[in-house]
Amino acid sequence: MSEAPLAKASAPMQDAEPIAGIPCPVLRAAAAAVAADLPADLEHSFGGAAEVIDLLAQLARHIAARRNGVRAAPPHELCTVVGRRLLELLRAQVVRSWTDPRSDRPDADVMLEFFQAFEAVRSAIEPDWDAYFAQRLSGPDGLEMVVEVVHDLRSPLTSILFLAETIQRGHSGPVNDLQHRQLGLIYSAALGLSTMVSNVLELARGGSRLTDDSPAPFSITDVFESVHDIVRPMAEEKGLQIRLLPPSSDHRLGHAQALSRVLLNLTTNAIKFTEEGVVELVARATTLTRVEFSVRDTGRGIHDAALKTLYLPFRRIPAHERYAFSGTGLGLALSRKLIEVMGSKLEVETRPNWGTRFYFEIDLPLATHL
Repeated sequence: MSEAPLAKASAPMQDAEPIAGIPCPVLRAAAAAVAADLPADLEHSFGGAAEVIDLLAQLARHIAARRNGVRAAPPHELCTVVGRRLLELLRAQVVRSWTDPRSDRPDADVMLEFFQAFEAVRSAIEPDWDAYFAQRLSGPDGLEMVVEVVHDLRSPLTSILFLAETIQRGHSGPVNDLQHRQLGLIYSAALGLSTMVSNVLELARGGSRLTDDSPAPFSITDVFESVHDIVRPMAEEKGLQIRLLPPSSDHRLGHAQALSRVLLNLTTNAIKFTEEGVVELVARATTLTRVEFSVRDTGRGIHDAALKTLYLPFRRIPAHERYAFSGTGLGLALSRKLIEVMGSKLEVETRPNWGTRFYFEIDLPLATHL
């Protein structure tokens, strides 16, 4: 699908009825957003923008029907791998819009109904998925299949994070101390899995892709606070303090999304290996245009032997002479690649009973405005 037809078709979606026939405004808006910003790896699956819009409209109507208790068989054109991908994109967009404070957000109970409807539709459109998965996994494109499955984990994990935090904050009613801690554990586990899923997908694409194509004005404080908001439940569950120290010259020009990704990976790892004390995010200007970022924890430090394999996603376990998957190494490997693309190098200093500090210095010119 070329970019031109999609751009032409997406223009009318700014109207009050972006996709006709969908009874729910939340789904209408989500379907319009997905159609207007379709991932590049899906474009070849369609003959034009009209086909994308039609499938999204069918999906949205089917989800709305399931939410209202209507059990109808999905159209056969949805019972495909492409249909499943569109369903996940639609679900992710619904969650994304709910977390946007500028949107007209439905209640948590309504969102829970949406999640249940999405799961019902997912089950309906993939009755033969197990057989399809086994066939693809054993074939020459098995690795591609693993990446596809990992991609499908992202939306359910996002739902878990959303629901755990919503309940923990008391939006669905009072929560006692034990439930608050249990919800913190759920959130921490889901955050770890969600981060790993995102890292797998990024490394499968090479790990050196900057989401924001060109440098843009941003606030370092906003980046720090965004990372803090994500890891806060995880830190609270362990009784750790998160300390943020942004620079005095806060507004900069750079790749904010890549920087956020790196700092989130480093902060998540720091919390994971710190049992008590502080995890500190620091940014300090070293020159007029350069800023050093660091994430330091008060954990037990990294053993010398472990430093040799610190950035390896797969690590050998000597006792069994086999390789084990390491979520920590995955995040560090991706972070190092992104930092290199931004023109720097990830460094580490660590000492027993002092902790560990990861740091890097990148060029971030001052921005006159955001």
